[in-house]
This record gives sequence, structure tokens and C-alpha cells, in this order.
Amino acid sequence: MKSFKADYVYPVCADPIKNGIVTVDDFGKITAVIDPNLLPETYNAPVEQVSGIICPGFINTHCHLELSHLKEKVKQRTGLVNFIIDLQKSRGADSILVLDAAARADSEMFENGIVAVGDISNTNSTIDIKKNSKLYYHSFIETFGFLPGRATEVFDNALSLLNEFKPLPCSITPHAPYSVSKELFKLIQKYSDTGHNLISIHNQECEDENKFYRYKLGNFNDLYAHFGMDISHFKPQARNSLQSILPLLTTKQEILLVHNTCTNLKDIYFIKRFDRKIHFCFCPNANLYIEGILPKIELFIGQGYNITLGTDSLASNKKLCILSEMRTIQAKFPSISTQQLIAWGTLNGAKYLGIDDEKGTLEPGKTPGLNLITGLDGLRITPETKVKKLI
Repeated sequence: MKSFKADYVYPVCADPIKNGIVTVDDFGKITAVIDPNLLPETYNAPVEQVSGIICPGFINTHCHLELSHLKEKVKQRTGLVNFIIDLQKSRGADSILVLDAAARADSEMFENGIVAVGDISNTNSTIDIKKNSKLYYHSFIETFGFLPGRATEVFDNALSLLNEFKPLPCSITPHAPYSVSKELFKLIQKYSDTGHNLISIHNQECEDENKFYRYKLGNFNDLYAHFGMDISHFKPQARNSLQSILPLLTTKQEILLVHNTCTNLKDIYFIKRFDRKIHFCFCPNANLYIEGILPKIELFIGQGYNITLGTDSLASNKKLCILSEMRTIQAKFPSISTQQLIAWGTLNGAKYLGIDDEKGTLEPGKTPGLNLITGLDGLRITPETKVKKLI
């Protein structure tokens, strides 16, 4: 047994505890979360005193482990279309290089207090890393196919890759509105309606995505031309991309909308008209890396939707660290408290991934991991704030 006492303990499922104590067994299972002020007598058991906040391990709901070898290989702030083109040019690499970079990224996340990851997979390259990792992974087998005639082929290939990942947690998911045809969306919807199949979709990363869906204008036309694609089948919808594809998404599964850089209040209200199990994921450092702008995060607060955090990949981020994402959000949106950000980065992610019975909160019987957050200004995150994995 080991006990830690901190300036504050954030159970997440309850109010922060000043001078709180957390006790864990040798397997990392929490045996007690104690508020000394509520004890009938002084707590005299051996305890390790630490300075800062103790909270559960972080949940990274959006990552691309297999792109880790592209760190510092793709230019910053060129916009999403140019980012995609540069990414495809650089993506091919020696398999040993890809695996070594992915293994280092897996270790980096562990050291940064991450305990579970929602990871996008386009190949089978990370299967062995995930099998042997200390982290929990749910792999999203991502489909690309904007041409209607290829929908069945693309879906069948995804199903084949999914079977390679099993029995690891995994599901089939559409990549983004601009890369998935209506026919492919319908195949994924039909599949999702028959069993457990979490959805994670890139959503409204740039204004050109909305412009394309509304008017068939903007840089996405250049993207399709670059890849030699005939998109004459596509008819503009006179509404934003999210509003256009939402009816094509399953009603049976939890759906994570990732990035939401150009999602507006009308989009959020539109979602409320539909029976969909929507969660939102923000990856602010990737948004700054690619587009140089952040989502209007304050619009999403209080709307009744679960908010989670992700890192995206090392192709679009300098590090895989949820605390770093929190720092960026709080610097831009100071009204968002550290307590709220910790909930987004722990319990909310665990709820989406369906692992909140074990992770996401500090409660007896759970094995959520323990993080120590130090270098705070009061309870505010600063450039000096760090995370240390305790358990």
C-alpha cells in the first residue's frame, strides 16, 4: 500500500479535496480517497507528502500513433489542404523507422501521464505496440473514399484490417466529411447499427470544408484535383459539412467529433435536432499547427455535450501531452478552470471510450493512474506547470 497527500486531490467525480490523501495498492488500485478534515481523528498512517494537484491519469481521445515518424516533417500553418498534401508526400517511410517512432510516442504518452488513447489507424503497423503497451488503446480503423463507386471496396478493406486488430478494442470509422462518400457513410452506419462500433470523425477543421459543402468552392477542389479525382458527382448542400453528414451517422453508437475548429452555434443547435450520441474532442495545439486558429470552445460549454481532449499526431504537434493541450486552452480561454479541464482530460474521455468503470476518476476499486500536476499559479496552469506520473 502507498499513500500520497497533496495540496489538492481532484477525484473528478466529487469536489476537490484540500490536503487530500489517496491510497493505492501494489497493483495501482485505489483503496481510499480521504478528506482529513472529515476524519474523527488525525490521520497517522505513513504518507508521502507532495506539492500540487493529484488527479486521475489522462485520457487522450484522439491520436495518430502511426504518424509519429513525421514529427517536424510537415510545415506549420499552411492550412489543412496543404497539410494533407504534405503529409501524403512524407508519409511513406521505412517500416523500422515508423515502428521505432511509434514506440517512442507510446512511451512519451505514458511518461506524460496518459493512461488511455483513442488512436486512428490506417494500417496494421501499431498492433504489436498496442498489444504490449502499458496504455489502453481503442483503435479506430479509418476509412477514406470520396468516390461512390469505391464505397464497398473501401469498407471491405476496413473490415479486413479491423479483423487484424481484434481482439484489441477497435471499430470502423469515417475519416472526415470531405473524404467519405454518402455511400460509404451508409455502409458504416449499417454496420454500426448491428453491434458495438465507436465512431470518431474529423470535423470542420477549416472554413474551406464548410465552403465546399455549401457552395462547392474553396481549396478542397484543389485537393481533389491534386489526387486526380473526378468529383462531378458531388452536389453542394447549401449548409455546413457537419449539418450535411449528421443524418448519415448512426443513432446507436457514441460519436466523437474531433477538432471542430470552424463549428459554430448554428451547427451545435442543428445537432440538438437529431438523436445522435455526440461528444466533442478538442486538439488545440494541432489546430494552431495546421490552421493557426482555435475552435470557439466557449460555445460548447453548457450545451449538454461531453467534451474531451486529444493530442492529434506528432505530424501536427510538438508533443503528445494532454497537460499541454490544457495549457493552450486556458491561456486563450481563461474563464475555463483547471478543474473543468481536468474533467475533460480524464472522466469525459473515459466515458466516451466506455472505460469509466476503471479509469477517469479517483474512486476505491478503480485503477485510473495517478498524476501529480505541479508549477501552478494558485490553481491556474502556467508555462511552468508540469505533470508527473505517480502510479
